[in-house]
Amino acid sequence: MSASSERGLTHVDAAGAARMVDVSAKDVTARSATAVGAVVTTTEVIGLLQSGGLPKGDALAVARLAGIMGAKKTPDIIPLCHPIALHGVTVDLTPGVDRVEISVTTRTADRTGVEMEALTAVAAAGLALIDMIKAVDPAASLDGVRVTRKLGGKTGEWVRS
Repeated sequence: MSASSERGLTHVDAAGAARMVDVSAKDVTARSATAVGAVVTTTEVIGLLQSGGLPKGDALAVARLAGIMGAKKTPDIIPLCHPIALHGVTVDLTPGVDRVEISVTTRTADRTGVEMEALTAVAAAGLALIDMIKAVDPAASLDGVRVTRKLGGKTGEWVRS
């Protein structure tokens, strides 16, 4: 057994080669995950977002759809992520003074969690938003992408402290 496997890394075999974990013996349970992040921008951009004055159009609507699409495409871009049936994706975008807070909750009933789908959705929504505002703010950034809560499976509920 490799040192990686001894430490409990599940995505490598005894020889250290990458593998997709076999989850077929796991129970199907209701699962959800919430991830967050923020697009940091300028007060000028926030004003344009709220007034509908951005040159490319409704940036929040585009970002919301990009987040949903990102969640659905997660196993296509994260190599060892299982394709699962998503039963719900909620993308909330909340403009603040100099940022847009992004919160995504994903839901399924499956054998593995939906944390990666929630994270990918936050990233996709944030990147789409940056694409929509970059003409006005080329320095906009996507910050703080992280899981804040997950529910379901054998570990039950986990909440970031």
